Amino acid sequence: MRGNATVRKSVALLLSLVAACAFADDAKVEIIMSTTEGDIVIELEMRDAPITASNFLSLVDGGHLDGATFYRTVYPENDNGTPPISVIQGGLGEASEAFETVAHETTDKTGILHKDGTVSMARGGPGTASTEFFICIGDQPALDFGASRNTDQLGFAAFGRVVDGMDVVKAIHNSPSDTPVDDDYFKGQILEAPVLIERVTRKIPLQSNP
Repeated sequence: MRGNATVRKSVALLLSLVAACAFADDAKVEIIMSTTEGDIVIELEMRDAPITASNFLSLVDGGHLDGATFYRTVYPENDNGTPPISVIQGGLGEASEAFETVAHETTDKTGILHKDGTVSMARGGPGTASTEFFICIGDQPALDFGASRNTDQLGFAAFGRVVDGMDVVKAIHNSPSDTPVDDDYFKGQILEAPVLIERVTRKIPLQSNP
């Protein structure tokens, strides 16, 4: 039974990714992430990062990110990794275990580097990303392929960028983050009041007059 359930989840994920690709008739698709701090508009790189961007778009189209949160902020003063970085992280947290993981698309393959406003997938080992993502504040080359932030030097899978709403990103980044944690790696990084992601939808392009 457990094996059949895994197969069904894998098939469902494959179908959702195919559907996302089919609907993404442009190289870039914009989505609006409405939070309690304001809206963040993100441009997904469907052509350059097809696996990662399609996975994220399937989460958007399925309504899975509605009710998610931004729950972590990292900056040099509270970073417990090296080299230090500046990002905010969001997603479904423990609920992410219900979702299949996706193959790891490295930045040397996609050409999407971790610049200011880049959106990328959080991960443990390569190929473990599913629903957790982060947004860069400032350029973060330590997160690219070949850098030493991860011992495997495979970097993170970037798949989009913020095109509007970096003021909201920075407001979240500056939120108080002294929530007690069991893992010292996250000490000083977990928001005292997680920022709710109320809804995430595709941005409907304006229709031009004939």
